[in-house]
Amino acid sequence: MSDTIIRVENLGKKYIIGHQQEGRSQYVALRDVIAEGAKSVVKRFTKPQESNSNREEFWALKDVSFEIKRGECVGIIGRNGAGKSTLLKILSRITEPTTGRISIKGRVASLLEVGTGFHPELTGRENIYLNGAILGMSRAEIKKKFDEIVAFAEVEKFLDTPVKHYSSGMYVRLAFAVAAHLEPEILVVDEVLAVGDAAFQKKCLGKMGDVATKEGRTVLFVSHNMATVQNLCSQCLYLNSGKIKEVNSTEFVINQYLVDISSESNKDSLAFRKDRQCSNKVKIVNFYILDDCREKQSVLQSGNNYTFVMEYENYCVEKIFDDVIGSIAITDNRNEITFLIRSNFTDQNFSINQQKGYIEAQVKDFNLTTGIYNTILFLSHRETEILDCISNACIIQVEAGDFFNTGSIGLPSHCKTLTRADWITK
Repeated sequence: MSDTIIRVENLGKKYIIGHQQEGRSQYVALRDVIAEGAKSVVKRFTKPQESNSNREEFWALKDVSFEIKRGECVGIIGRNGAGKSTLLKILSRITEPTTGRISIKGRVASLLEVGTGFHPELTGRENIYLNGAILGMSRAEIKKKFDEIVAFAEVEKFLDTPVKHYSSGMYVRLAFAVAAHLEPEILVVDEVLAVGDAAFQKKCLGKMGDVATKEGRTVLFVSHNMATVQNLCSQCLYLNSGKIKEVNSTEFVINQYLVDISSESNKDSLAFRKDRQCSNKVKIVNFYILDDCREKQSVLQSGNNYTFVMEYENYCVEKIFDDVIGSIAITDNRNEITFLIRSNFTDQNFSINQQKGYIEAQVKDFNLTTGIYNTILFLSHRETEILDCISNACIIQVEAGDFFNTGSIGLPSHCKTLTRADWITK
């Protein structure tokens, strides 16, 4: 018997988008609506060959195919509008596909939007039974799990209150508790968990991990939080403009996703980047890395020496910015800082008093392990005024080097930084 629990073949979802005619008033009278309707009917019969220029086809998903095995926890990532939520709605049978075929073995519990499947006039207690019934559970099955659901959701005090009075966080607590405890074969979770507080998010992620690893059920998880996806999911599916760009191990897919995001951001040079925190007094306009021969490097090796260079432009030449702090951070695919250099750490703050210039930071024995990283560039004046700050400034690729002078590359799967030590027995 096959372990495949979800099989998707050539899936597509098309929407028709309407556009307002140019020059048409935003507000129209009823007589105008009736007249336009009559005209459209006449045109339909007199000129059937003409297409409606005010309607456009939009494919939210196109030619999507993949398989998911029983017990897998799969992350689904992609930019806003990539088709992630549309895919989950189709898998949850909320909407029908336009093309393609889906085969699902087992019951699906979905948590896509706050309050989905809840009746606002019913109490929390009544909605637990309602949700369970929607998921295909018998009253006996729901009653058996009832106490666990209430305890997990931590809403016992408000159990007999209509859920229309619940906060969004309480909605999520109860909805997730029902979906996770009523034992569906497949649990589908969208970004909705971001509504809950940090403690409850951690609790939910732990429960989803148990659902997949200990209970052998399948989890589909959509999130923009790469650290969460990395911790929870072993496999990842990357959607881009409605199509699958990559299906592979989570680390591999997240690295590809981050490279694409950085490439998209860097279509404009740093000088023209809008997604920055800037005083418009001093701007970082370029960034690159040099080796010992002063040649620009696109791939770094651990153990080598490098010079990190930020080019700047000063738009307040008449003013001297003294005691300027320069900072370069390198982040991993979880967006966590793994490498940080700052001028004030070594009491080497500097002044900016010319129109254009270079800020260099020399790094000895570069100690990051193999991987794909991103950068954050930062300049501030006397720790009180941010001059410029750019996230996702540049992708850095690191390959294994002879950091230890022994040929060992360390353990990139266990740690991102390398450190030497002298080992002694006595």
